[in-house]
Amino acid sequence: MQKILLFVDRLSTWAGQAFSWLIILLTLHISWEVFARYVLDSPRAWAFDAMIMMYGTLFMMAGAYTLSKGGHVRGDVLYGFFRPRTQATIDLVLYIVFFIPGVMALVWAGYSYAADSWAINEHSTITYEGPPIYPFKTVIPVAGAILLLQGFVEIVRCVICLKQGQWPSREQDVEEVDIGKLKEMVHVKDEDIQKLDELVTPKEPRP
Repeated sequence: MQKILLFVDRLSTWAGQAFSWLIILLTLHISWEVFARYVLDSPRAWAFDAMIMMYGTLFMMAGAYTLSKGGHVRGDVLYGFFRPRTQATIDLVLYIVFFIPGVMALVWAGYSYAADSWAINEHSTITYEGPPIYPFKTVIPVAGAILLLQGFVEIVRCVICLKQGQWPSREQDVEEVDIGKLKEMVHVKDEDIQKLDELVTPKEPRP
């Protein structure tokens, strides 16, 4: 099971890192457009569309990568102090109630948008030479599908954590918040964390 989880992590990582090169292409494109507009006095009307599509592709394809590294926004200051089982309970509820339905809707709607765009050979209407839009709209269901797959992996991790009491390993990357150092800075003891955790996690009824 762990091999499957790590394989999906690597797939999400590969997709995110591969499309991250768009940052360089986007930077070069914007730099040249600024030069062409203000120095050569020869702006391209379709340049803005190209910028949006490159940035949108980068943003969407990085979603699964960010999720695989636990990098999406959350209240780490509180969440990081909870016990693993409490974290897993919170995550599992949020994944089932919000994440899965939302991402499935994204995939379904994105597929419809992409199919319609391909059917009419959709291009930007800003100029007569507007760039094609259908490849960009195809990114929506593709990115959504990879994100959904990563979401199922995270749900499995939550279940494993609830059973074992600790999170299974994942592909490592840069961590934005070091919980250990944060505990030292605020002088929090394990006893304080346990009290806080008991307030969040309801006690099981005694038989």
